[in-house]
Amino acid sequence: MLQAAELTIRLHAEDDVVIARTGIAADTLVAREKVSTLAAIPPGHKLAVRDISQGKPVRRYNQVIGFATRTIRAGEHVHVHNLAMGDFERDYAFSQGTGDTGFVREPAVFQGIRRSDGRVATRNYIGLLTSVNCSATVARMIARHFEGRLGDYPNVDGVVALTHKSGCGMASEGEGMEVLRRTMAGYARHPNFFAIQVIGLGCEANQVNNLLSTQQLKRHDRLHAYTIQEKGGTAKAVREGIARIEALLPEANRAKREAVAASHLVLGLQCGGSDGYSGISANPALGAAVDLLVRHGGTAILSETPEIYGAEHLLTRRAVTREVGEKLIARIRWWEDYTARNGMEMNNNPTPGNKAGGLTTILEKSLGAVAKGGTTNLVDVYEYAEPVASKGFVYMDTPGYDPVSATGQVAGGANLICFTTGRGSAYGCKPAPSLKLATNTALFLHQEEDMDFNCGTIIDGTETIEQAGARFFELVLRAASGEKTKAEAFGYGEDEFAPWTLGATM
Repeated sequence: MLQAAELTIRLHAEDDVVIARTGIAADTLVAREKVSTLAAIPPGHKLAVRDISQGKPVRRYNQVIGFATRTIRAGEHVHVHNLAMGDFERDYAFSQGTGDTGFVREPAVFQGIRRSDGRVATRNYIGLLTSVNCSATVARMIARHFEGRLGDYPNVDGVVALTHKSGCGMASEGEGMEVLRRTMAGYARHPNFFAIQVIGLGCEANQVNNLLSTQQLKRHDRLHAYTIQEKGGTAKAVREGIARIEALLPEANRAKREAVAASHLVLGLQCGGSDGYSGISANPALGAAVDLLVRHGGTAILSETPEIYGAEHLLTRRAVTREVGEKLIARIRWWEDYTARNGMEMNNNPTPGNKAGGLTTILEKSLGAVAKGGTTNLVDVYEYAEPVASKGFVYMDTPGYDPVSATGQVAGGANLICFTTGRGSAYGCKPAPSLKLATNTALFLHQEEDMDFNCGTIIDGTETIEQAGARFFELVLRAASGEKTKAEAFGYGEDEFAPWTLGATM
């Protein structure tokens, strides 16, 4: 239970550190902790409340966040100068922490767009997907043609070109191509798209016909696929795309919103530009909203495997079966091997911005990041961009890099993204609307044009985690019903399409 003092926040009775609620000057008595600061403590950073010997573990959330690289005295600032990553045994305790979800009798509703196959959309776009970077310009030219020309089609949210830098200079088969094709197929099938065009060059490694056949995608009125070469060049390919979209717009505009159950919501959970407050305010508030959604029959996808590293034992406890828990650990082991063979290490994360905000090691960052997933059972684990078929709280293996991670979640079926930030991330993810949650009030006020929700009320002591979570759940329902997010107002979401690139570029 979070206990807030005047100057600091204590997260657990056994913790070796407390968190500065605001900046604390040197030689300040922190009365509740009976310790005086030996140096200035920046907002969101850690203050030692007891002496810690060199080599001993340091605890926050009553979990190990690293090891003292020298003796730390009570009152010291605890950060990169005296705390470092270290390995330790994790007790996975598979499935020992599962419980009854407690579904509600009358699920909440939102105004969604029901597709002919029964799936529900939160937005109504027409999309352009490119098989290769070489066809990106054509796709953008087609989308640009419709800018400012959709006034007669108010129920169409836009024509969006989702381009990328891959598709050739890579093996025509294998893991890298499989991931790219699976990602594209997920977008091609996404309910937030009324129709899709797949545009290729013609000679690329990711051949359009092979993409369609390997992903069981069939051409029809709403899924058109062609190449620049077969059409006879750029201008002809552009005219083809424009003409087909113009023919579809009247039908696309007939989409209407209707009341549907919240069980149709699939949230992608993201955090970017995290700080020392992330695991105290925005992430647990989002977790509380996720618990509500799951009890209303919906789905939430936690991801960013490098950013749960060191906290995976908290998730394996919640796995509905040992098999589900073992699937998660298998992905952790894959990442350990992947980083090692690329000359990296898992603690290359946190970023400089994370460290400036008070996070020291990946262990500390991960313990805060998993709070986004709430407290309900972990029902399944998916690979990147794999279609998410389960209801409830699930995990998808992705990198920690936000655009790549969210792209995988949307490919898996996420129809809304929830993005926490302590440093001020600016992000969108078409075709899924993206809501950003600020961890602290100062950030929310400073960058309010980008922030949809203030979780700083928790730090300020004016709202509990549960109250903020319930309030955010209502915002999720409104955004899913068509209320525009801050990112949508700015037009974010096209350039953020970023499929995970695996393997050598040749």
